Amino acid sequence: MSGVILFLGLFVYRNYFFTFDSLKGESYLIPVSSPTMKYTANAYYMPYGGAAGGVKIWVDVTYHDENDKIQTVYYSEAKSGFSMSWNDEDILYIKNENSEVPNSSRSIILEIGKEIYHEYGLACKSWLMQDEYETCYQYE
Repeated sequence: MSGVILFLGLFVYRNYFFTFDSLKGESYLIPVSSPTMKYTANAYYMPYGGAAGGVKIWVDVTYHDENDKIQTVYYSEAKSGFSMSWNDEDILYIKNENSEVPNSSRSIILEIGKEIYHEYGLACKSWLMQDEYETCYQYE
């Protein structure tokens, strides 16, 4: 019985109390500033699982007009082709795909301050993160 309760507790905690606070990784690429320098996008990566594992990648955006507040706006498995560019002052394009593997694209265009992406949808379900975005996307 205690195993069932523990399992249910971990399930609820993982799915509804998720935050990006525990992310620790290495800087990846050169930071990319928005056209008027209002934001800076920084990509980070973290390998996992040893030789048979993979690499997680995420993007933090620094809000320079808000005391350098940092918000994670993107989290996914890393693909071989990753880049970031600003389409407009508040629009960040994140390319994350492997051109040799069909359906591998995790690329997205995000409106900063309104949209985020979490490949598995944990940020989309989190009760703790509901006020940080208007729209949350996940891989389908």
